[in-house]
Amino acid sequence: MTDAAKPRPGEPGWVPQMVALDIDGTLLAWVEGSGQVYETIRPEIHDAVHRARAAGAHVVLASGRSPHAMTTIADLLGLPAGASGDGAGGAGEGADEDGRLWVVASNGAVIFRYPPLEVVHEETFDAAPAVAAVLEHHPEALVAVEERGIGGYRVSMVFPDGELTGEQLVTEVDEIIGEPVSRVIVRDPQATAEDFVELAASLGLHGTDYVVGWTAWMDLSPVGISKASGLQHVCDRLGVDRADVLAIGDGRNDIEMLSWAGWGVAMGQAVEEVRAAADAVTDTVHDNGAAVEIGRWFPPAGG
Repeated sequence: MTDAAKPRPGEPGWVPQMVALDIDGTLLAWVEGSGQVYETIRPEIHDAVHRARAAGAHVVLASGRSPHAMTTIADLLGLPAGASGDGAGGAGEGADEDGRLWVVASNGAVIFRYPPLEVVHEETFDAAPAVAAVLEHHPEALVAVEERGIGGYRVSMVFPDGELTGEQLVTEVDEIIGEPVSRVIVRDPQATAEDFVELAASLGLHGTDYVVGWTAWMDLSPVGISKASGLQHVCDRLGVDRADVLAIGDGRNDIEMLSWAGWGVAMGQAVEEVRAAADAVTDTVHDNGAAVEIGRWFPPAGG
């Protein structure tokens, strides 16, 4: 088929070569009012992901989560090499030739293969000025940086239950941000997401990119780094055109990814600025919106 005859992204007959999936609020349902998710993969999601892999699509998880918090989701999905919905797997199921997954973590700052967890690319930056600027306005805010050596985080104070995975090692802020890092979390349980959106806009945060979550949770990252930049790195390695990428997400940290992908789809519960960045909107996470969208391109047998 010539390029001129090739279906455009989102048109009938188009088949994604890569499916990029956010985790929290996309694969995992939010617990209403808590800012946390159920660590459970519904059968509809599991089956849809494996249909895409069986059809030869690369499935890439793309999240603000740290690497160690993403491998558990890959395991729940049955995505490591040799795992699939019917017990088969490997290179023929949308994986690389060695059967390992590509995963975009820390909002694009860390790219790794799994299993085993092998970091293949990492972007770092000096977070100290941005953290100091935020703490000037929110002095009681919590600060965290992933510490892969302990399978957890170095934190200024312990975070509320369920908000971070792994061990939390209490450390002075100056030490936490005393060297280049890939991502910094700033969290103020007493503030709102809107407070952080307004603060970030007013500060400018020169030399740093940021994204605000569903609560007063701000991820700071290197300039120009996002899920989109991380996925482009993976596409370059796999020889996939971004026009052939289906991306699904629900949060503000998905905006660049949804705009970048050939077909970007926002979850039904996403805020308006996320929906506006997408090409389409699917059902909510509670209605298995990711499975519904994947099913458009990789329908069940007989569907």
